[in-house]
Amino acid sequence: MSGAWDLRCCGCYTFCGCCPTPGPPLKNTRVPRLPEFADWAQKSGDISTVLFDKGFCQVMIHEIGPKLEGQIPESRGIPVAEVFTLKPLEFGKPNTLVCFVSNLFPPALTVTWQHHSAPVEGAGPTFVSAIDGLSFQAFSYLNFTPEPSDLFSCVVTHEIDGQTAIAYWVPNNALPSDLLENVLCGMAFSLGVLGIIVGLVLIIYFRKPCSGD
Repeated sequence: MSGAWDLRCCGCYTFCGCCPTPGPPLKNTRVPRLPEFADWAQKSGDISTVLFDKGFCQVMIHEIGPKLEGQIPESRGIPVAEVFTLKPLEFGKPNTLVCFVSNLFPPALTVTWQHHSAPVEGAGPTFVSAIDGLSFQAFSYLNFTPEPSDLFSCVVTHEIDGQTAIAYWVPNNALPSDLLENVLCGMAFSLGVLGIIVGLVLIIYFRKPCSGD
């Protein structure tokens, strides 16, 4: 029901973000998080009930809603974004950035990526799933190859009220893969040399003749 509370598609029970009536689809396509819901979302069936609910909801929004604006509370969540890598960070090796969005309600959002404040293309679709408490969470993925100077940002815009949440990601506590290999090789070589020295000392010590009385 990721499109159920969209103002352009109120009452439309579909994951694709578009209404069953003709019209252009929403720019920000939302897809189901679980594959088994995809088959259910594609079934048309009898949509008369859905269309009735949609019409009723639109009447409430456009005719009654403005009269009650500011007089009744609205249930909305302020999105909270967090960015992390899918795999342990190693410079120069392909990885994936994950933008996790929580406290999302209604589930209508746009997720964009930036690199040093410049838009980034090639991000995957935004996956939306429902959780307990009538709330939603979303995931967006971006494939990249990390570099020491990287600065990525995940910009989450709530389509209902236009509020924006931004999460930044910079490399932290990571060693370049080449340096890590050199450090490990150096430690192994040092331990080997230390073992040889200790072995020679023990051999010389035990080969010393015992002094008589």
